[in-house]
Amino acid sequence: MWSHIGNATIPPRHNLKKGDLPTPSSSFWSDAPPERMEITYASSSSRDLPTISASSSLSSPSPSSMPNRTIKTIPLQHPSSTASSSSTPFPGAIFARWTAKIKRTAPTEWMDNFLPCCRWIRTYKWREYSQPDLMAGLTVGIMLVPQAMSYAKLAGLHPIYGLYTGFIPIFVYAIFGSSRQLAVGPVALVSLLVSNVLGGIVDSSDKLYTELAILLAFMVGILECVMALLRLGWLIRFISHSVISGFTTASAIVIALSQAKYFLGYHIVRSSKIVPLIKSIISGAHKFSWPPFVMGSCILAILLVMKHLGKSRKQFRFLRAAGPFTAVVLGTVFVKMFHPSSISLVGEIPQGLPSFSIPKKFEYAKSLIPTAMLITGVAILESVGIAKALAAKNGYELDSSQELFGLGLANVLGSFFSSYPSTGSFSRSAVNNESGAKTGLSGIIAGIIMGCSLLFLTPLFKYIPQCALAAIVISAVMGLVSMLKSQAEELATDSVDYDEAIFLWRVDKKDFVLWIITSTTTLFLGIEIGVLIGVGVSLAFVIHESANPHIAILGRLPGTTVYRNIQQYPESYTYNGIVIVRIDAPIYFANISFIKDRLREYEVDVDKSARRGPEVERIHFVILEMSPITYIDSSAVQALKDLHQEYKSRDIQICISNPNRDVLLTLTKAGIVELIGKEWYFVRVHDAVQVCLQHVQSLNQTPKNPDSFAEDKSSLFRRLSKQREEDSSIAELESGDKNPSVPEFTEPHLEPLLSRKS
Repeated sequence: MWSHIGNATIPPRHNLKKGDLPTPSSSFWSDAPPERMEITYASSSSRDLPTISASSSLSSPSPSSMPNRTIKTIPLQHPSSTASSSSTPFPGAIFARWTAKIKRTAPTEWMDNFLPCCRWIRTYKWREYSQPDLMAGLTVGIMLVPQAMSYAKLAGLHPIYGLYTGFIPIFVYAIFGSSRQLAVGPVALVSLLVSNVLGGIVDSSDKLYTELAILLAFMVGILECVMALLRLGWLIRFISHSVISGFTTASAIVIALSQAKYFLGYHIVRSSKIVPLIKSIISGAHKFSWPPFVMGSCILAILLVMKHLGKSRKQFRFLRAAGPFTAVVLGTVFVKMFHPSSISLVGEIPQGLPSFSIPKKFEYAKSLIPTAMLITGVAILESVGIAKALAAKNGYELDSSQELFGLGLANVLGSFFSSYPSTGSFSRSAVNNESGAKTGLSGIIAGIIMGCSLLFLTPLFKYIPQCALAAIVISAVMGLVSMLKSQAEELATDSVDYDEAIFLWRVDKKDFVLWIITSTTTLFLGIEIGVLIGVGVSLAFVIHESANPHIAILGRLPGTTVYRNIQQYPESYTYNGIVIVRIDAPIYFANISFIKDRLREYEVDVDKSARRGPEVERIHFVILEMSPITYIDSSAVQALKDLHQEYKSRDIQICISNPNRDVLLTLTKAGIVELIGKEWYFVRVHDAVQVCLQHVQSLNQTPKNPDSFAEDKSSLFRRLSKQREEDSSIAELESGDKNPSVPEFTEPHLEPLLSRKS
């Protein structure tokens, strides 16, 4: 059953009697047909109108003499009780959706969901894709071998575990991962997290250290798989980009300082805080050794030059991927030629593929949970973000949950073959995409390169200088300071021309403050505390924004029936006695008090825009534009009831404009619709303004001297003639004509609300 605004016609001016004006509570407002209804109200352009007494109320105005004014309003459709009661319960709706989804999923789709590799295998074009995939796989594989050893050293592990981490997880992800360009393996940020948490439990030279790193990979994989199956990846959205950027920037500085020991030639304390690192560097300055410093600096300079040329010159793009391999080759050749005793080497690396073993030391699992959660968050924000950007760039869709499941399975199965936590690498993924990778076959080829290295090349790795691996790590993390501005933009342009902090300062000062807080606390208090504080401040900002929503006072744009924010459109105007408020947020328990306080303020000081309409001393109507409101809870409903009673005691009427179906259904169930009155719910703000302005006019009318009746009668024809011209122009405007002839009104309040012909 639907409620509509009915017809009501004001008798001609000379026949109008006291009490003839229909009110929202009269019988004229009910039992009407569903078409658009015409209501006759006094025009805002009627200037010399008699007035009712000051004691008249909103519900029973009694104007004594008004011209005919036909106005159309669109009836608001109220959901009936039968419609609201027949809605499917929440659990039942979810079950019905899942059942329908299962029924319409074909067997091939089930196979594609479980094994995403089937999608590209089934459509693989050997002649077109095989060569780019082969070149991309070779390039990434050559790049991965030295990087894997470098990141393992950063994690406090033997270099062989970096090679293991770059072997099995690659094959697993190629089968179960949905991205065709993402390069999985050890990365600098995760390696730092592993080193930070395990260094506080046991010494890196202890066998337990390695076992805990493998256990951590297993835990990260399980957590990623669970989040993927439950589709809980959205929880990471609460970690703001500024937090991740500040955390990554601070981590890059810590990583670079932790690798300084291989340049300086003496031991530096292992820490994730900047103060102990700097103290250790200064205190051991007397042990400084020139050979590793010169060699490491030269290799770092070569890496940076090759990276720059690879990014800036398309013809030298291969240099970006060849940098780590070149550093290893140069360092090894130098050591083999000159045998410097002051330069430390990697040493013996076991030859052969990793053996199967189940992770051990589960009694330490409880202490590793926070780090596992942090690494999982990094995996979602980094890997899934990079994978989505690459998928969009290459024209295919990517399921975030499937992507997270592929990463989790890669870590779980990788832990059975002695790998520590792995995730998607930004630099290798970018190189893989630039090299033309079309499918996951490029990852399989990179894994084969790693397997061949484990089988045949490990005897050569013993002569790699430690400073060369440190230079590879520093070169990789130097881009982290500004890399996270936009992953998609970085992948598209391969460069970021300005610093992240400057970008945040220009765009949003709050994000800049959040970036400063996160990076500073991470540097001085440690990674876990820094991230925790950053996330806490980020959530505080979210709660503050939600609890203090934007509220706009709306005014009418001249010559239209469009109402916009008066601060954004200074030319718009409001009407005396009427406040139009738009709340740009859901209304719930956290922000309803703020909204009520603001509404009370608007009664006293509405705005400083142009005012039109009859002069009144106070506010009589508050119109709530509800189109931006997507949700309203029980606390807000109760607050609306209280606000209605408060307004009613001061003779102020609330009007509701354009609520969506869910909000209107909630108001109906709570009794707010009947409390306020169905006649005060409107489809458009303009409809509400017309009805409210009519009542404001009736309240403002003053009795006239009988001697002036003849003068009013003679001027009536002039006003009606002018009104016809105005109505014609406004009708053209509201009908959508491109070039309406809008009249220039000599007095602002004479502009008609809506045409008689509309």
